[in-house]
Amino acid sequence: MKKHISLKKYFLAYFQQLANANGENNSLKLAKLLSFKNSKKFKWQPIILGILSFALLILLWQGLGGRRTSTIDQIPPLVIKGGNPYIRALMRTISASEAQDSNPYTLLYGGKHFSDLSRHPNQCVTIVSGPHIGECSTAAGRYQILAATWQEKVKKYHHKFSNSLSVTPDSFKPQIQDEVVYAWLNDHDAWRTDIVVLLEQGKLNQVLQLLSGTWTSLGYGTENNQITPLLSQVYQKVLTEELAAANSFSDQKR
Repeated sequence: MKKHISLKKYFLAYFQQLANANGENNSLKLAKLLSFKNSKKFKWQPIILGILSFALLILLWQGLGGRRTSTIDQIPPLVIKGGNPYIRALMRTISASEAQDSNPYTLLYGGKHFSDLSRHPNQCVTIVSGPHIGECSTAAGRYQILAATWQEKVKKYHHKFSNSLSVTPDSFKPQIQDEVVYAWLNDHDAWRTDIVVLLEQGKLNQVLQLLSGTWTSLGYGTENNQITPLLSQVYQKVLTEELAAANSFSDQKR
């Protein structure tokens, strides 16, 4: 008898935790309904509670899946206008995995934000998990670029757009982040291939593998996350949006 009663208390507490996690109080009410007055019925209680617990775990799993779908449905557009829709879609795909945030341009590694966009923040944040635990990372912005890498790339590609923008070479404004990464991904020498051609041929996985040495959450690196398995889905979604926008822009120019 004591064993069954303790099981009841355990499952009631467990259902309370599930209810709090899922924002659902009905699960707790269901558990309380199982408080039998007749001691002979206690032997069924663990079985029923176990079934309900399993059902709630399924509901919680489905809820998490829904939140992941919601995440990939809310990928912010780029700040820059125009350009190749395949590269634009790739940029949004990279940032969906590297900077999962509603305001990715001011995101620091670890989840905090910075406010000074006059230059790369260059804040070394301690890594708390993964193969580089204990080290620190200066990754920042929509594309989580390291400070040293940013200095190298902005110096290399700034001349490609500096004539059209009144900004300093050190600027880390959203448009500059986009411009630098756009120019970088279009640089055949940097990647020893034409990424646009690969994307037009539908070879997304080959491109993601190529880029995984730089952005390690793209499926072939060392820091995959919950978005990584969804990258193909993310890419197809944003590519559809970018192609539609490009076609609309072309129609307006006619």
